[in-house]
Amino acid sequence: MSRREGSLEDPQADSSVSLLPHLEAKIRQTHSLAHLLTKYAEQLLQEYVQHQGDPFGLPGFSPPRLPVAGLSAPAPSQAGLPLPERLRLDAAALAALPPMLDAVRRRQAELNPHAPRLLRHLEDAARQARALGAAVETVLAALGAAARGPRPEPPAAATAAGVFPAKVLGLRVCGLYRDWVSRTEGDLSQLVPGGPA
Repeated sequence: MSRREGSLEDPQADSSVSLLPHLEAKIRQTHSLAHLLTKYAEQLLQEYVQHQGDPFGLPGFSPPRLPVAGLSAPAPSQAGLPLPERLRLDAAALAALPPMLDAVRRRQAELNPHAPRLLRHLEDAARQARALGAAVETVLAALGAAARGPRPEPPAAATAAGVFPAKVLGLRVCGLYRDWVSRTEGDLSQLVPGGPA
């Protein structure tokens, strides 16, 4: 039997060796995307506040913490979960955010029609959340830890009656986008070779 024939009988030996650099590259790429989006999310939040008028942006203004149906902020208690479970939560949150960001963009188009940059950034954020969520799911699948069972239906888009509650809800959604992208970046950093253990 030739050396070549021997390698055909054990394809796993070759594929596992070639998969590792591919997986590392995908993790690095996804982490880099999360890092970049963390900066964009902070800029989006600042820009959103800038266009809402008073009392938004005033020193000491503390908006009411309106609940967002279907999504909450990352919980400190999740820090003790195994990393794959944390990444599943990240992916689920990132999947829930685009319809919410789209709803905020539509409401802002009514309230701030002369803020095309804000509207474009909200549209970009929805697309970026989808892309990052899909990338995290790809990493999970490559790690053999893909989500189990059927994917839950995305929550209804965030809406609020009245101008002030709508602005507060939009602020909350932008804040959740920042928080989940940042959390995803932190979780992925634990997988990056040479990153924190």
